[in-house]
Amino acid sequence: MPSFCTLRRSCRLASFTMVLLSAVSQGSAAGAQGEAGYDEHEGTLPDGTSWLIRVPENWNGILLRDLDFASFINVDSYAPRYDDLMDRGYAFAGLARHPLRLWQYDPQQEIKNLEQVQEIFLERLGEPELILQYGCSGGGLDSLASAEAFAGPIDGSVVLAAHTPVWIMSSFLDGWFVMQALLSEEYEARGLGDASDLQIVGLPNAGASGSRSLEDIQSAWRAAVEVAGETAEGRARLALAFAVGQWSPWMVEGTELPDVENADAMGDMIAASAARISGNVGGSSRLLFENAASGQQLSGNEEIDYRSLFDNAAPAMKRIVQELYEEAGIDLDSDLEKVNSSPRINASEYALEFWSQPGRTTTGALEVPAIRIHMLGDWAIPYSLMQGYEALVDEAGTAELYRKALVQGTGHCEFTPAESTAVVEILVDRINSGTWPDASPSALNAVAESLHTGTEARFIPFGEWQVEEYNRAWVPDRE
Repeated sequence: MPSFCTLRRSCRLASFTMVLLSAVSQGSAAGAQGEAGYDEHEGTLPDGTSWLIRVPENWNGILLRDLDFASFINVDSYAPRYDDLMDRGYAFAGLARHPLRLWQYDPQQEIKNLEQVQEIFLERLGEPELILQYGCSGGGLDSLASAEAFAGPIDGSVVLAAHTPVWIMSSFLDGWFVMQALLSEEYEARGLGDASDLQIVGLPNAGASGSRSLEDIQSAWRAAVEVAGETAEGRARLALAFAVGQWSPWMVEGTELPDVENADAMGDMIAASAARISGNVGGSSRLLFENAASGQQLSGNEEIDYRSLFDNAAPAMKRIVQELYEEAGIDLDSDLEKVNSSPRINASEYALEFWSQPGRTTTGALEVPAIRIHMLGDWAIPYSLMQGYEALVDEAGTAELYRKALVQGTGHCEFTPAESTAVVEILVDRINSGTWPDASPSALNAVAESLHTGTEARFIPFGEWQVEEYNRAWVPDRE
């Protein structure tokens, strides 16, 4: 083991405060031997969060901390990844999602809870050789934030499909704003309702209420998207929204990505993707993020030039939009001007201040190695966030600690065991050697194949999906 790892472990032990008696529920089962060949410990933290530890009989000395381990160990889309890693000797320590998470979501507190569970592990089972943060979605944010502002207790992070709340809500706002500006006229012309039905901010939640229910707003949007998908003009405008928001055009599970050169097929795919997300008005998890900040508006577009945002779209998306507009016989410049002239939305300074705190956002200031992967067809979190983060890493001078890769798949957090285990193994190699092994798509696929997981790895180059520049990177003002 390299000396820097030993030093990190010494610092880790010295910095821990022993709060174990208060952290463990007195009624928790501990030390039970699992039927599958693992030592299991479980309990409840003082804030009501359940925790779970499993150590396989063939433990390799490496602990993976995971936000969602206790919640998702038996969920079909997660369990195969956990099972494969535990079969290879990796131990897990993690949490269940707090029952009040919809109203009190706080990644900063989640990270502190993970640190408490790590302390419990150290007290009961000893010091691991390596401790890695591992997680998907919200757990992915915890992985990135842990590698930055809370890196003391860990040696590295595996980051799967991570969101960053201000970033993702701004990216979603842009696409929804375009749809609102360009679909409202047809919605009214079809007699479906008034343009004001197509609401994208001020949604009913724990902190606010209005004349319309969330169900009514969702229903209106489903109708508007369905109508748009029926015409060439509507499909072109949906494609523009996806391009401006830097969303994937391919969000429907169980489908194949069409030939990108076939604009008509891609237009149909975009219409299906729009229908897929039409119930997530304003973007997936908006209510979760805004409830955390007292229900206040998290994203705004006061100074945004939507023509510039379109210029930053992935080359494949720009070409698709231009071809669909030409086929529909409508003017792209005119539509962009209409979007730019639409009334703007102001973000709440209170909400931005809440999400600016360490653990709740990311800055690129990595302190330990991190490897990040994302599916191209993720409907919940745009893959383009990865590029925005890479730019921050370059600016912060921590690029040597960061690697990223794109996976050709749909769904959210539906990575295969081959993909998940490959990036864990790559990260362990980086920590132990001090140098990244080849982390190109072909190399990652080769590592995954050598693991014989019985599943496929689908790592691909970014190619024409690489955006010119991520539109909505946001770093808090720390002055």
